[in-house]
Amino acid sequence: MDFSTEHLDVVIVGAGLSGIGAAHRVATELPGKSFAVLESRSAIGGTWDLFRYPGVRSDSDMFTLGYPFRPWTEAKAIADGTSILQYIRETAENPAIRERLRFRTRVVSAAWTSEDARWTLDLDVTDDDGATERRRLTCGFLYLCSGYYNYEHGHEPSFPGLDVYEGEIVRPQFWPEHLDYAGKRVVVIGSGATAVTLVPSMAKDAAHVTMLQRSPTYITAVPGRDRFSDAVRRHLPAGLAHHMARAKNVLFTQAFYQLCRRRPELAKKLIRAQTVRILGDEKLVAEHFTPAYNPWDQRLCVAPSADFFRALTSGTASVVTDTVETFLPHGIRLASGRELEADVVVAATGLSMLPLGGATFTVDGRPVELGDAWVYRGLMVSGVPNLALCVGYTNASWTLRADLSSRYVCRLIRHLDRHGHRYGTPAPSGRMTARPILDLTSGYVQRSVSDFPKQGDRQPWTMRQNYLLDAPAALFGNLAKDMEFDTPPLPVGTPAVQGIQGTHA
Repeated sequence: MDFSTEHLDVVIVGAGLSGIGAAHRVATELPGKSFAVLESRSAIGGTWDLFRYPGVRSDSDMFTLGYPFRPWTEAKAIADGTSILQYIRETAENPAIRERLRFRTRVVSAAWTSEDARWTLDLDVTDDDGATERRRLTCGFLYLCSGYYNYEHGHEPSFPGLDVYEGEIVRPQFWPEHLDYAGKRVVVIGSGATAVTLVPSMAKDAAHVTMLQRSPTYITAVPGRDRFSDAVRRHLPAGLAHHMARAKNVLFTQAFYQLCRRRPELAKKLIRAQTVRILGDEKLVAEHFTPAYNPWDQRLCVAPSADFFRALTSGTASVVTDTVETFLPHGIRLASGRELEADVVVAATGLSMLPLGGATFTVDGRPVELGDAWVYRGLMVSGVPNLALCVGYTNASWTLRADLSSRYVCRLIRHLDRHGHRYGTPAPSGRMTARPILDLTSGYVQRSVSDFPKQGDRQPWTMRQNYLLDAPAALFGNLAKDMEFDTPPLPVGTPAVQGIQGTHA
């Protein structure tokens, strides 16, 4: 098909967990609409296909990270990356999704024209031989489900003396397929979710693994299996059991988050008490597991079945809180003067954020300055018509919010059709106090948050990070509030975002 003339009702960007879920919603809730899923890589899965480091897994339970329309049936509540990837692939086997996937297709730029009420996408499409061709596609609604991380490179701080180091240095985002660390001394630099995952996994085969952290992080132990979920799945149909487990976990997660925000000192005591109980060493906890910030000022890390802590108590792993002074030929010298010998260094120093997948956007010829815009209902951008961004929760499962966003997009498109509008644009009314879209003090957020739209101090311009409040608003809220629609409208009943001559993906 000639991309230069093709037009689709909806284009979804990204074939990861969010994009496949969005494809299901569009296929089932907008029957008859033409759509495609564009994926820059050559495979389904997004994060779960890209990251291959040892032990890669989710921080969220699969009853909330999984789709509400596809029950999670495996035993583990906290699943490994391979299982999550298989779950996504099986979901995408639905012909309504599979036939609309377009791989090795990267969005380079997107230009909205109000006169035509459509987005024009310039795409780089790579063939099986690696040759890239520029193509063009237009659509009525554009839905970005590619997340906000830069998949080309992570955060890479400059370490003094790295050029003299004779061992191997690897980055989790680009894990070498055949890295052999069995019987070797490993230092993992970092204390985030990736490091907390890597340490117990690598400790099974390495001579010893040391986690070198600049400052402590909150780490909580959670059960690897969910007894409540196991019980309801034994006695109830899979779908009903899945929804009950999902509801229980949503309530528990929100309750603990609210405790952390409203009673931080009590939350600190509870987390500390759990850590002391597992490690049995108050001095160790005070030195390495007592952060200076409050719980959920940054993301909490989880240790399924306390695997991280058990690696410490077994002696196969240890934690050092210090900073790198310089690399040496066979290890690292710290600011304290201590030296860590290392055959392998893993730089788990964090991800980088990238707005709009790195593509350039214009509206009627004017560049979209995302940092100057406001986020509407956590998924649209002020002044930008017929565009939605899929941004998940920071304090709970990503998919909880991603699925609400997809359902909202479908509601909005039906609203446009029903009222004869071609497009809708979020437009703030009145003054607002600006806050960052992600209200976390984590380094990866602070480095890039100014490049993203800001949130306001009132609805629908805030991101509440609360599924219990967001669900009613997304599913039943006023679709016209603080929205501007094109005028004059089309005759009532005329489809707003439709394909040309019935063209389908």
